[in-house]
Amino acid sequence: MKINPFKRKDKDNPYGSGGSSNGGSRRTTPEGEPLEDPHGSPYSRGSSPGRGKISPLIKFVVPAVIGIIIVTILVTGSVKIVDAGYRGVLLSFGAVDTTNSLQEGIHFVVPVRDSVVQMEVRTQKITEDAASASKDLQDVRTQVALNYHISPDNAQIVFKEIGLDYANRVIVPAIQESVKQVTARFNAEELITKRETVKDQIEEQIRNRLAAYNIIVDAVSITEFQFSPEFVKAVEAKVAAQQRALQAQNELRRIEIEAQQAEARAVGEQQANIARAEGVRQSNVLQAQGEAQAITTIDEQLRQSPSYLEWLKSQKWDGQLPLVVGGGSGPNGQSVTPFIEIPTSRNSFGESESDTAPGGTNRTAPAP
Repeated sequence: MKINPFKRKDKDNPYGSGGSSNGGSRRTTPEGEPLEDPHGSPYSRGSSPGRGKISPLIKFVVPAVIGIIIVTILVTGSVKIVDAGYRGVLLSFGAVDTTNSLQEGIHFVVPVRDSVVQMEVRTQKITEDAASASKDLQDVRTQVALNYHISPDNAQIVFKEIGLDYANRVIVPAIQESVKQVTARFNAEELITKRETVKDQIEEQIRNRLAAYNIIVDAVSITEFQFSPEFVKAVEAKVAAQQRALQAQNELRRIEIEAQQAEARAVGEQQANIARAEGVRQSNVLQAQGEAQAITTIDEQLRQSPSYLEWLKSQKWDGQLPLVVGGGSGPNGQSVTPFIEIPTSRNSFGESESDTAPGGTNRTAPAP
Protein backbone atom coordinates (compact mmCIF):
# COMPACT_ATOMS: atom_id res chain seq x y z
CA MET A 1 0.00 0.00 0.00
CA LYS A 2 1.32 3.36 -1.07
CA ILE A 3 1.10 6.37 1.14
CA ASN A 4 0.73 9.85 -0.32
CA PRO A 5 3.62 11.85 1.05
CA PHE A 6 1.70 15.14 0.73
CA LYS A 7 -0.84 13.91 3.31
CA ARG A 8 1.73 12.74 5.76
CA LYS A 9 2.53 15.68 7.91
CA ASP A 10 3.20 16.02 11.54
CA LYS A 11 3.19 18.90 13.82
CA ASP A 12 6.92 19.24 14.21
CA ASN A 13 7.87 19.05 10.53
CA PRO A 14 5.55 20.96 8.15
CA TYR A 15 7.48 19.63 5.18
CA GLY A 16 6.64 16.03 5.79
CA SER A 17 8.62 13.11 6.95
CA GLY A 18 12.20 12.86 5.93
CA GLY A 19 12.51 16.63 5.52
CA SER A 20 13.75 19.47 7.64
CA SER A 21 13.34 23.24 7.71
CA ASN A 22 17.00 23.81 6.98
CA GLY A 23 16.89 21.84 3.73
CA GLY A 24 18.98 18.95 5.02
CA SER A 25 16.91 16.39 3.15
CA ARG A 26 14.50 16.24 0.27
CA ARG A 27 11.17 14.55 -0.05
CA THR A 28 11.13 11.66 -2.47
CA THR A 29 8.69 9.13 -3.74
CA PRO A 30 8.99 5.51 -2.76
CA GLU A 31 10.66 4.97 -6.09
CA GLY A 32 13.31 7.53 -5.13
CA GLU A 33 12.17 10.42 -7.34
CA PRO A 34 12.22 13.96 -5.83
CA LEU A 35 8.91 15.63 -5.10
CA GLU A 36 8.00 19.31 -5.41
CA ASP A 37 6.39 21.12 -2.57
CA PRO A 38 2.84 22.14 -3.59
CA HIS A 39 3.26 25.21 -1.46
CA GLY A 40 6.04 26.42 -3.70
CA SER A 41 8.82 26.17 -1.13
CA PRO A 42 12.19 26.80 -2.74
CA TYR A 43 13.77 24.17 -0.57
CA SER A 44 11.69 21.49 -2.15
CA ARG A 45 13.15 22.41 -5.57
CA GLY A 46 16.68 22.45 -4.36
CA SER A 47 17.26 26.08 -5.25
CA SER A 48 18.38 29.12 -3.38
CA PRO A 49 15.90 31.40 -1.63
CA GLY A 50 14.21 34.02 -3.91
CA ARG A 51 14.73 32.23 -7.21
CA GLY A 52 11.03 31.91 -8.06
CA LYS A 53 10.17 35.55 -7.36
CA ILE A 54 9.68 38.19 -10.28
CA SER A 55 11.71 41.41 -10.01
CA PRO A 56 9.70 44.68 -9.70
CA LEU A 57 11.91 46.29 -12.42
CA ILE A 58 10.90 43.62 -14.90
CA LYS A 59 7.25 44.20 -14.06
CA PHE A 60 7.67 47.88 -15.02
CA VAL A 61 9.97 47.60 -18.11
CA VAL A 62 8.01 45.00 -20.04
CA PRO A 63 4.70 46.94 -20.14
CA ALA A 64 6.58 50.16 -20.93
CA VAL A 65 8.32 48.56 -23.91
CA ILE A 66 5.06 47.10 -25.15
CA GLY A 67 3.37 50.50 -24.82
CA ILE A 68 6.15 52.26 -26.74
CA ILE A 69 5.87 49.74 -29.55
CA ILE A 70 2.12 50.23 -29.76
CA VAL A 71 2.44 54.04 -29.75
CA THR A 72 5.12 53.87 -32.44
CA ILE A 73 2.92 51.72 -34.63
CA LEU A 74 -0.02 54.06 -34.14
CA VAL A 75 2.03 57.21 -34.89
CA THR A 76 3.68 55.64 -37.92
CA GLY A 77 0.35 54.49 -39.26
CA SER A 78 -1.36 57.82 -38.71
CA VAL A 79 1.28 60.09 -40.34
CA LYS A 80 1.57 59.98 -44.14
CA ILE A 81 3.90 62.11 -46.30
CA VAL A 82 3.10 62.92 -49.93
CA ASP A 83 6.26 63.64 -51.93
CA ALA A 84 6.76 66.64 -54.23
CA GLY A 85 5.27 66.12 -57.68
CA TYR A 86 2.77 63.57 -56.43
CA ARG A 87 -0.82 63.49 -55.18
CA GLY A 88 -2.04 61.14 -52.47
CA VAL A 89 -5.04 58.86 -52.95
CA LEU A 90 -6.73 58.12 -49.63
CA LEU A 91 -8.00 54.55 -49.13
CA SER A 92 -10.35 53.62 -46.27
CA PHE A 93 -10.37 49.84 -45.88
CA GLY A 94 -9.49 49.67 -49.61
CA ALA A 95 -12.24 52.08 -50.74
CA VAL A 96 -11.02 55.18 -52.68
CA ASP A 97 -12.00 58.57 -51.33
CA THR A 98 -13.04 60.33 -54.58
CA THR A 99 -13.87 63.68 -52.97
CA ASN A 100 -10.33 65.03 -53.25
CA SER A 101 -6.66 64.12 -53.46
CA LEU A 102 -4.01 64.80 -50.83
CA GLN A 103 -1.61 67.63 -51.56
CA GLU A 104 2.15 67.48 -51.07
CA GLY A 105 3.26 67.39 -47.44
CA ILE A 106 2.28 65.68 -44.14
CA HIS A 107 -1.20 64.26 -43.57
CA PHE A 108 -2.74 62.50 -40.55
CA VAL A 109 -5.00 59.53 -41.15
CA VAL A 110 -6.67 56.88 -39.04
CA PRO A 111 -4.23 54.03 -38.43
CA VAL A 112 -5.08 50.58 -39.72
CA ARG A 113 -8.21 51.88 -41.41
CA ASP A 114 -6.65 54.41 -43.84
CA SER A 115 -3.76 54.14 -46.29
CA VAL A 116 -2.33 56.50 -48.93
CA VAL A 117 -1.23 55.68 -52.49
CA GLN A 118 0.96 58.25 -54.26
CA MET A 119 0.43 59.09 -57.93
CA GLU A 120 2.90 61.20 -59.93
CA VAL A 121 1.39 64.32 -61.51
CA ARG A 122 4.58 65.69 -63.07
CA THR A 123 5.13 65.70 -66.83
CA GLN A 124 6.08 62.25 -68.08
CA LYS A 125 7.27 60.93 -71.42
CA ILE A 126 6.33 57.87 -73.42
CA THR A 127 7.72 56.84 -76.83
CA GLU A 128 5.70 54.52 -79.02
CA ASP A 129 6.22 52.98 -82.48
CA ALA A 130 3.09 52.68 -84.61
CA ALA A 131 2.83 50.74 -87.87
CA SER A 132 0.24 52.01 -90.35
CA ALA A 133 -0.53 52.52 -94.04
CA SER A 134 -0.70 55.76 -95.98
CA LYS A 135 -3.45 56.85 -98.34
CA ASP A 136 -1.57 55.34 -101.31
CA LEU A 137 -1.12 52.07 -99.36
CA GLN A 138 2.53 52.56 -98.50
CA ASP A 139 3.77 50.93 -95.28
CA VAL A 140 4.75 53.59 -92.75
CA ARG A 141 6.27 53.15 -89.32
CA THR A 142 5.88 56.24 -87.16
CA GLN A 143 7.69 56.93 -83.89
CA VAL A 144 5.75 59.29 -81.62
CA ALA A 145 7.00 60.89 -78.39
CA LEU A 146 4.23 62.00 -76.02
CA ASN A 147 4.59 64.30 -73.00
CA TYR A 148 1.65 64.12 -70.60
CA HIS A 149 0.64 64.42 -66.95
CA ILE A 150 -2.28 63.34 -64.78
CA SER A 151 -4.81 65.97 -63.75
CA PRO A 152 -3.74 66.80 -60.16
CA ASP A 153 -7.32 67.35 -58.98
CA ASN A 154 -8.53 64.03 -60.39
CA ALA A 155 -5.67 61.70 -59.48
CA GLN A 156 -7.98 59.70 -57.20
CA ILE A 157 -10.42 59.14 -60.08
CA VAL A 158 -7.61 57.93 -62.35
CA PHE A 159 -6.51 55.50 -59.64
CA LYS A 160 -10.04 54.22 -59.09
CA GLU A 161 -11.00 53.82 -62.76
CA ILE A 162 -7.66 52.87 -64.36
CA GLY A 163 -5.08 52.17 -61.67
CA LEU A 164 -1.35 52.77 -61.67
CA ASP A 165 -0.77 51.07 -65.04
CA TYR A 166 -2.65 53.79 -66.96
CA ALA A 167 0.16 54.17 -69.53
CA ASN A 168 -0.28 50.68 -70.98
CA ARG A 169 -4.03 50.61 -70.50
CA VAL A 170 -4.98 53.97 -72.01
CA ILE A 171 -2.09 56.00 -73.47
CA VAL A 172 -0.49 53.39 -75.73
CA PRO A 173 -3.78 52.37 -77.43
CA ALA A 174 -4.66 56.05 -77.94
CA ILE A 175 -1.34 56.69 -79.69
CA GLN A 176 -1.64 53.64 -81.91
CA GLU A 177 -5.19 54.38 -83.04
CA SER A 178 -4.58 58.11 -83.58
CA VAL A 179 -1.49 57.51 -85.74
CA LYS A 180 -3.32 54.96 -87.89
CA GLN A 181 -6.27 57.30 -88.47
CA VAL A 182 -4.20 60.34 -89.40
CA THR A 183 -1.61 58.65 -91.65
CA ALA A 184 -4.41 57.09 -93.69
CA ARG A 185 -5.47 60.61 -94.75
CA PHE A 186 -2.17 61.48 -96.47
CA ASN A 187 -0.01 60.04 -99.23
CA ALA A 188 3.44 58.85 -98.31
CA GLU A 189 4.98 61.90 -99.93
CA GLU A 190 2.60 64.23 -98.09
CA LEU A 191 3.61 62.70 -94.76
CA ILE A 192 7.03 64.22 -95.38
CA THR A 193 6.10 67.49 -97.07
CA LYS A 194 3.20 68.18 -94.67
CA ARG A 195 4.85 66.93 -91.50
CA GLU A 196 3.60 69.79 -89.33
CA THR A 197 -0.02 69.25 -90.39
CA VAL A 198 0.26 65.52 -89.70
CA LYS A 199 1.71 66.18 -86.25
CA ASP A 200 -1.07 68.64 -85.36
CA GLN A 201 -3.80 66.20 -86.32
CA ILE A 202 -2.20 63.33 -84.38
CA GLU A 203 -1.87 65.55 -81.32
CA GLU A 204 -5.52 66.60 -81.56
CA GLN A 205 -6.66 62.97 -81.79
CA ILE A 206 -4.58 61.88 -78.78
CA ARG A 207 -5.62 64.90 -76.72
CA ASN A 208 -9.32 64.23 -77.25
CA ARG A 209 -8.99 60.54 -76.39
CA LEU A 210 -7.00 61.03 -73.18
CA ALA A 211 -9.05 63.95 -71.89
CA ALA A 212 -11.86 61.51 -71.02
CA TYR A 213 -9.44 59.70 -68.66
CA ASN A 214 -8.25 62.90 -66.89
CA ILE A 215 -4.84 62.69 -68.61
CA ILE A 216 -3.60 65.99 -70.03
CA VAL A 217 -1.41 66.04 -73.17
CA ASP A 218 1.47 68.53 -73.03
CA ALA A 219 3.12 67.93 -76.42
CA VAL A 220 3.34 65.41 -79.23
CA SER A 221 6.42 65.01 -81.43
CA ILE A 222 6.95 62.82 -84.49
CA THR A 223 10.55 61.74 -84.10
CA GLU A 224 10.78 59.50 -87.16
CA PHE A 225 9.00 58.32 -90.33
CA GLN A 226 10.16 55.00 -91.82
CA PHE A 227 9.02 53.80 -95.25
CA SER A 228 9.62 50.62 -97.24
CA PRO A 229 12.97 50.33 -99.11
CA GLU A 230 11.19 50.37 -102.49
CA PHE A 231 9.48 53.66 -101.70
CA VAL A 232 12.72 55.20 -100.48
CA LYS A 233 14.46 54.26 -103.76
CA ALA A 234 11.58 55.70 -105.80
CA VAL A 235 11.72 58.96 -103.86
CA GLU A 236 15.48 59.21 -104.33
CA ALA A 237 15.13 58.64 -108.10
CA LYS A 238 12.42 61.30 -108.32
CA VAL A 239 14.47 63.80 -106.39
CA ALA A 240 17.51 63.11 -108.60
CA ALA A 241 15.43 63.69 -111.76
CA GLN A 242 14.06 66.92 -110.34
CA GLN A 243 17.57 68.07 -109.52
CA ARG A 244 18.76 67.36 -113.06
CA ALA A 245 15.78 69.23 -114.54
CA LEU A 246 16.42 72.14 -112.24
CA GLN A 247 20.07 72.17 -113.24
CA ALA A 248 19.12 72.23 -116.94
CA GLN A 249 16.72 75.09 -116.33
CA ASN A 250 19.40 77.01 -114.48
CA GLU A 251 21.84 76.42 -117.35
CA LEU A 252 19.29 77.64 -119.92
CA ARG A 253 18.56 80.65 -117.82
CA ARG A 254 22.27 81.41 -117.60
CA ILE A 255 22.62 81.27 -121.39
CA GLU A 256 19.64 83.57 -121.84
CA ILE A 257 21.04 86.05 -119.37
CA GLU A 258 24.44 86.02 -121.07
CA ALA A 259 22.78 86.64 -124.49
CA GLN A 260 20.78 89.50 -123.05
CA GLN A 261 23.93 90.96 -121.56
CA ALA A 262 25.77 90.72 -124.92
CA GLU A 263 22.84 92.36 -126.70
CA ALA A 264 22.71 95.08 -124.10
CA ARG A 265 26.44 95.73 -124.53
CA ALA A 266 26.06 95.95 -128.35
CA VAL A 267 23.14 98.35 -128.05
CA GLY A 268 25.08 100.40 -125.57
CA GLU A 269 28.12 100.60 -127.80
CA GLN A 270 25.93 101.55 -130.78
CA GLN A 271 24.23 104.27 -128.85
CA ALA A 272 27.58 105.48 -127.61
CA ASN A 273 28.92 105.68 -131.19
CA ILE A 274 25.82 107.55 -132.33
CA ALA A 275 26.16 109.92 -129.43
CA ARG A 276 29.83 110.54 -130.23
CA ALA A 277 29.03 111.16 -133.96
CA GLU A 278 26.21 113.48 -133.03
CA GLY A 279 28.53 115.31 -130.69
CA VAL A 280 31.16 115.73 -133.41
CA ARG A 281 28.56 116.93 -135.88
CA GLN A 282 27.09 119.42 -133.47
CA SER A 283 30.60 120.57 -132.60
CA ASN A 284 31.41 121.16 -136.29
CA VAL A 285 28.15 122.99 -136.84
CA LEU A 286 28.73 125.18 -133.84
CA GLN A 287 32.29 125.86 -134.93
CA ALA A 288 31.15 126.79 -138.46
CA GLN A 289 28.40 128.99 -137.08
CA GLY A 290 30.93 130.69 -134.84
CA GLU A 291 33.33 131.33 -137.68
CA ALA A 292 30.54 132.68 -139.90
CA GLN A 293 29.33 134.94 -137.13
CA ALA A 294 32.90 136.16 -136.55
CA ILE A 295 33.36 136.91 -140.25
CA THR A 296 30.04 138.75 -140.35
CA THR A 297 31.03 140.79 -137.31
CA ILE A 298 34.42 141.74 -138.82
CA ASP A 299 32.80 142.64 -142.12
CA GLU A 300 30.33 144.89 -140.35
CA GLN A 301 33.08 146.56 -138.38
CA LEU A 302 35.15 147.17 -141.50
CA ARG A 303 32.16 148.73 -143.21
CA GLN A 304 31.39 151.01 -140.32
CA SER A 305 34.90 152.00 -139.12
CA PRO A 306 38.07 152.10 -141.26
CA SER A 307 40.13 152.39 -138.07
CA TYR A 308 39.05 148.88 -137.09
CA LEU A 309 41.69 147.46 -139.43
CA GLU A 310 44.40 149.39 -137.66
CA TRP A 311 43.13 148.10 -134.32
CA LEU A 312 43.38 144.53 -135.61
CA LYS A 313 46.93 145.22 -136.72
CA SER A 314 47.83 146.41 -133.28
CA GLN A 315 46.27 143.27 -131.70
CA LYS A 316 48.24 140.97 -134.02
CA TRP A 317 51.59 142.76 -133.76
CA ASP A 318 54.03 141.38 -131.25
CA GLY A 319 56.00 144.63 -130.91
CA GLN A 320 58.84 143.65 -133.26
CA LEU A 321 59.42 145.12 -136.74
CA PRO A 322 59.80 142.71 -139.66
CA LEU A 323 63.24 142.27 -141.17
CA VAL A 324 61.93 142.49 -144.75
CA VAL A 325 58.96 144.53 -145.91
CA GLY A 326 57.67 144.10 -149.44
CA GLY A 327 56.73 147.13 -151.48
CA GLY A 328 53.95 145.56 -153.48
CA SER A 329 50.54 147.10 -153.82
CA GLY A 330 47.06 145.72 -154.01
CA PRO A 331 44.90 145.43 -157.07
CA ASN A 332 43.79 149.04 -156.75
CA GLY A 333 47.29 150.42 -156.21
CA GLN A 334 46.92 150.54 -152.39
CA SER A 335 49.72 149.42 -150.13
CA VAL A 336 49.25 146.02 -148.51
CA THR A 337 50.09 145.37 -144.92
CA PRO A 338 52.47 142.40 -145.13
CA PHE A 339 51.75 140.70 -141.76
CA ILE A 340 47.97 140.52 -141.39
CA GLU A 341 45.13 138.87 -143.30
CA ILE A 342 41.62 140.14 -142.90
CA PRO A 343 38.82 137.56 -143.40
CA THR A 344 35.76 138.80 -145.23
CA SER A 345 32.29 137.44 -145.70
CA ARG A 346 31.66 134.55 -148.11
CA ASN A 347 28.88 134.04 -150.54
CA SER A 348 26.58 131.10 -150.39
CA PHE A 349 28.79 129.13 -152.85
CA GLY A 350 31.91 129.43 -150.67
CA GLU A 351 33.79 131.69 -153.11
CA SER A 352 35.83 134.68 -151.84
CA GLU A 353 34.66 138.28 -152.44
CA SER A 354 36.86 141.38 -152.78
CA ASP A 355 35.68 144.79 -152.00
CA THR A 356 37.23 148.06 -151.15
CA ALA A 357 36.54 149.34 -147.70
CA PRO A 358 35.61 152.92 -147.21
CA GLY A 359 38.69 155.09 -147.18
CA GLY A 360 40.49 153.09 -149.94
CA THR A 361 41.37 150.03 -147.78
CA ASN A 362 41.39 146.66 -149.57
CA ARG A 363 39.66 143.65 -147.98
CA THR A 364 40.82 140.22 -148.98
CA ALA A 365 38.94 137.09 -148.09
CA PRO A 366 40.95 133.88 -148.60
CA ALA A 367 39.34 130.96 -150.31
CA PRO A 368 38.32 128.19 -148.01
